[in-house]
Parts: sequence; C-alpha cells; structure tokens
Amino acid sequence: MSDEEPLLEVRDLITAFDTDAGLLRAVDQVSFQVKRGRTLGIVGESGCGKSVTAMSIIRLLPQPMGKVLQGQVMFKGRDLQKATDVEMRKVRGGEIGVIFQEPMTALNPVQRIGKQLSECFLLHTKMSRKEAWEASIEMLRLVRIPAPEQRIGDYPHQLSGGMRQRVVIAMALACKPDLVIADEPTTALDVTVQAQILDLMKQLQKEMGMSVILITHDLGVIAETCDEVVVMYAGRVVERAPVAELFERPLHAYTRGLLDSMPKLDTPRKSVLPTIPGMVAGLADLVPGCRFCQRMGREGPVLRERPMFEEIHPGHWVETCPNCFEEPA
Repeated sequence: MSDEEPLLEVRDLITAFDTDAGLLRAVDQVSFQVKRGRTLGIVGESGCGKSVTAMSIIRLLPQPMGKVLQGQVMFKGRDLQKATDVEMRKVRGGEIGVIFQEPMTALNPVQRIGKQLSECFLLHTKMSRKEAWEASIEMLRLVRIPAPEQRIGDYPHQLSGGMRQRVVIAMALACKPDLVIADEPTTALDVTVQAQILDLMKQLQKEMGMSVILITHDLGVIAETCDEVVVMYAGRVVERAPVAELFERPLHAYTRGLLDSMPKLDTPRKSVLPTIPGMVAGLADLVPGCRFCQRMGREGPVLRERPMFEEIHPGHWVETCPNCFEEPA
C-alpha cells in the first residue's frame, strides 16, 4: 500500500437501527478518508451520528438492532464489511485501536488494570503471560502513569478520571495499531487534564506514526489537534475540509452556527453566547431533504430533495442547500 492511498476510506455508509417505528437511519450516506499519520476530526452535536459512524467502521453496533445497510469501509485496501467475525476480532485492538468515551464503563470494575491491559497482548500477540505483564507496565509508563509497577495492580475505582483515561489509551495503543478511533476521549475531564490527554495523544501519534479519528463536539479540540474535519448533522456530512480552511471560511450555516457558539477572548463578560435554535430531529422525524432547514422551520421543496454534496474549493466539500450554503464574501 502506497503512502498516497488513504489508510481508511468510508464510502456511502448507511447505518440503521431496527425499532418499533421501523428501520431508522442513523448514518445516511457518509463518506470520508483518513490518510496515514494524519488526524481526522468528526464534529457535531449529540445525536448527529458521530459515534454510530465509528462503531459501524469497527462493527461494534448494538445487536441485533444495528445494521449497516450499504457502503464500504476500506481499510488498508480491504472491505471490513466483508470480513468475518474472526478477522474483525484480529483487526479490533490489533490494527485499529479504540479509545471509548467513558473510561469507567470501558474498564471492568472488578478486574485489576494489569489483567485488562495484559489481555490486549495475549489476544493479539504470541507473548507469554509474564511478557504481557511486563509489556503492560511499559505501556503504563508510556502514557505517563507514575509508579506503573504499583499502579498495574490497582482496580479502576482506585484511579482518578485522568488516570483511567490514560489506561484506556494504553489499551488502545498496546499493539501499535495503524489507526486509533478516539470517541470523545476528554469528556468528563477538567480542562487541565484534558490538555494533558490531548498533548499525550499528539506525542504518541508522532512517535508511533498512527492515524487518528477524533470524535468530539468541541471545535477548540478540533482546531488544536486535527488536519481535516468532517462536520456531521442529523446523520449526514454537511461539510468536510482541511481544518484551517474550515475555520477561515465555513460555508454551511450549521458549521457557522457551531463556530459562533464558541466563546472568544473578546467576548464581553456575562454576555449571552449565540446558540443554534431548535434541536436535532428524532430519527423517525427526519426529512429526506435538507435537515438543517427542517430545524430552522423552513418549508417547501428543500425538505423533500436532498442537497448535492459538492467540492467548492480544492478539498472543501459542502452540502449545497440554497438556504444553508453561503460563500463568504
């Protein structure tokens, strides 16, 4: 595989859930690429399909309700949707690492972290139990956990939130994966610890040469860590661009709304921050046309026909709804 080819390419992915109301699409024709050694950010409000997209890639959707109806997930030249369950178990943890959203639920509360970390090596390598234990201590040292020889015998509840997150990162990176999917890795952490975790991830990415998909609702984190950004709304990609280009000239109304709602240094004290009115519609209520127009209460053909997703500038794609797409002056 040449360096020019993307490490991961998601093509027209459609994921749905079988519910009492029928088969409802949570991800609707999503496409993007992740290049080797690069970081792709996926941003959007809660309920926009970010995590479902990630779980579709690694085939960890809740069963039997979750189904991938259409699309390809090309990883290192092979379609993961056609891989067997045995092959996927080798890919998950071995070639693709996952940092889950909440470390307290990602870790088993009744097992010591050393046992949980050792399992990664025992499942994906030919190490002995002693070698796996020693490698686990090294991973804890790599993610800057002090006194790893003692900490490896702790239970998750004995660690702080930041320490637990470092353990989850160590588990994701244990087998030196080519791609790491980080699903809101700094949620529920205070600002100082969040900065430490992001710095750690950037440093480890540089040392190990891996690619990263970073899922977040925080545009500040996106600006700090990502090379390219995908903006999702109501299960669709409404804008995709290099990160500097997106921040300099956002073309979709939803992207502009997200950027405007961020506090800035020159924002007057105690002023009310701008917000996007309305809420993301439920899966059963989504229209086939422009879903941001639906949120804005607009009517007419825009709700019936899906807008085209077009490349406006090199590498800058946007959903060209006549009401939501606007080129900056």
